[in-house]
Amino acid sequence: MNLALNTATTILPVDDAARARSFYTEKLGLPHRGMTDNGSELLGSDGGPMLQLLPVSDGKHSEHTALSFEVRNIERIVQDMEARGVRFQDYDLPNLKTENHICTTDSEKCAWFMDTEHNILCVHETLGMQVEYQL
Repeated sequence: MNLALNTATTILPVDDAARARSFYTEKLGLPHRGMTDNGSELLGSDGGPMLQLLPVSDGKHSEHTALSFEVRNIERIVQDMEARGVRFQDYDLPNLKTENHICTTDSEKCAWFMDTEHNILCVHETLGMQVEYQL
């Protein structure tokens, strides 16, 4: 069995599935695929990776990056997302510093933001590699 050949679904806990669906479809442009019997919202393109927004009642969410989207031209993506109302996090730590919301390392550029449910998300650009898809 080779799991790399199967479509993966990322499951994110959300307090309000409708509010989260609105954020992911309107702010991030992800296509809405429907709703499951348990009230989860499904997002993604046919045959591609899926995102499931799972309603939770405990309000617990991850304290680390839960999902990262690989993009090209992160500077333009960050500007476009900001224009749609996405608020990026800025950091000034010894090992993590952002400039114009973007942290640059030897291998990648990253910018972090939260969804409406306080899940930490990221857009990242791998330096020196070609990416065939875009957010």
